[in-house]
Amino acid sequence: MAFMEKPPAGKVLLDDTVPLTAQIEASQSLHSHTEYIIRVQRGVSAENSWQIVRRYSDFDLLNNSLQISTLSLPLPPKKLIGNMEREFIAERQKGLQAYLDVITTHHILSNCELVKKFLDPNSYSVNYTEIALQHVSMFFRSEPKWEVVEPLKDIGWRIRKKYFLMKIKNQPKERLMLSWADPGPDKYLSDKDLQYAVKLLSSCSHPYIYKITFATANESSALVIRPFSEKGTLKDLIYKAKPKDPFLKKYCNPKKIQGLELQQIKTYGRQILEVLKFLHEKGFPYGHLHSANVMLDGDTCKLLDLENSLLGLPSFYRSYFSQFRKINTLEGVDVHCFGHLLYEMTYGRPPDTIPVDSFPPAPSVFVVSVLESILTCEAMKNGMPTVSRLLQMPLFSDVLLTNSEKPQFKIPTKLKEALKTSKECIEKRLTEEQKLIHQHRRLTRAQSHHGSEEEKKKRKILARKKSKRSAYESGEEHSAKYSNSNNSGSGASSPLTSPSSPTPPSTAGASSIPPAPPPPPLPPAAPPLSTEVPMQPNPQPDVSASRGALLSSIQNFQKGTLKKTQTCDYSAPRIS
Repeated sequence: MAFMEKPPAGKVLLDDTVPLTAQIEASQSLHSHTEYIIRVQRGVSAENSWQIVRRYSDFDLLNNSLQISTLSLPLPPKKLIGNMEREFIAERQKGLQAYLDVITTHHILSNCELVKKFLDPNSYSVNYTEIALQHVSMFFRSEPKWEVVEPLKDIGWRIRKKYFLMKIKNQPKERLMLSWADPGPDKYLSDKDLQYAVKLLSSCSHPYIYKITFATANESSALVIRPFSEKGTLKDLIYKAKPKDPFLKKYCNPKKIQGLELQQIKTYGRQILEVLKFLHEKGFPYGHLHSANVMLDGDTCKLLDLENSLLGLPSFYRSYFSQFRKINTLEGVDVHCFGHLLYEMTYGRPPDTIPVDSFPPAPSVFVVSVLESILTCEAMKNGMPTVSRLLQMPLFSDVLLTNSEKPQFKIPTKLKEALKTSKECIEKRLTEEQKLIHQHRRLTRAQSHHGSEEEKKKRKILARKKSKRSAYESGEEHSAKYSNSNNSGSGASSPLTSPSSPTPPSTAGASSIPPAPPPPPLPPAAPPLSTEVPMQPNPQPDVSASRGALLSSIQNFQKGTLKKTQTCDYSAPRIS
């Protein structure tokens, strides 16, 4: 693809910062080796997943490539004899899963091209270094005064952004750095607005923004040239690294962890906050603050990569702030990223987890006060403080800035509107992503709680109680039905009473004697006594009366009135 050539229609702009997770689902043994079937998922959606097949030798090759980081990674050791036994394969699978968990959760390793290609070869099969060289070569045909000295291989963390050391032919001693990148998933400017905005960057003048020598862009990519600094970035100062070394080598495992002096923290922090305030007031979206994007020029910090937001590239810390729904504006993103940078300047390393529960001893309580307002759990719930609020805090309010350069960055009204619309679209995509992550977290928490041992025990106890209750209720219902049937049956079988035929008293053995035949009908002509013969009684009052008598006897029952009985137990064995 030639420089400034339009990308093919339907090109998917992938967000490389969305975390990949990997789970080994099964293993299959072939004639001479074992293959592991791995399920890889991008983000929280299970639909966005795929399977890959890897051998142990593939893991070993990846691990050798990652040795440049000097990290001690938990890859299971090799075994030449007995490596096809079932028990060994099961044990190795556990070890490989632990290895995958480490490289997919480590912030720098998980974003590097080596790991991405291992887990998602289809999306990362393109050689971006070759593409960048082709674009740069095409550019030099129309601009012959520039010349490439050497490619600066892997000095940055982005997969789709490449760097080259440059020089001007008539000024061979002066070194420049060229960066090339293609658009990202947050590119919402029109092609015309993008070209104009990128070219406008070279006219920006601010004491804390690194000067751009040349910049050009199209819908396919952007190319920016800046002076090269031998001192490197703020991150190089903190980690005591060489600017030209690969990113993995410089920052993954520093030999010595040491923060900056308090005065450096105060000065650098104040300078960075001032330039953030300037960009926010201008309506220029940034969202890409981290210590490797801050160039050192003497004792002055200067911001880099303003073109990233115009191109729609994702932020270095996106996987962190996308977890918190209160960080939903680019101003809030900048403040959150400043918290990471301040922590790094103070302690010489990034925080282990976000949010931070407790902070190690710092050079000043004012440093901890600022960190607590940005990186604690309470800050994540309540939202980020503004840049103006941070500038008023004691850590930065007494810092005197000696630079007298007047900031200049004129943005036409039409472009301001386009930048405002682009910013709103970026924030909308962030909010939607945060919503999906929040829903997934709630579902995962509910499933975890439902499947916990304690919850299983509670459900068993409740089920047992419910079973007992239903059995008791069914027993009571059966007893009531039985009592009702007895009462109604005795009322129906009793003969009609009359003065001439009184009802005989019931006896204990009456149930065994068959019922007597019904009496013959009385003669129609009755003496005056017939007026006293009662009508046929309704059985319903007898039933209710018997129920009331039964209930009364139950309520008036007294245990003390029972007589003691003597029982003879014949269940014990007899020994003769």
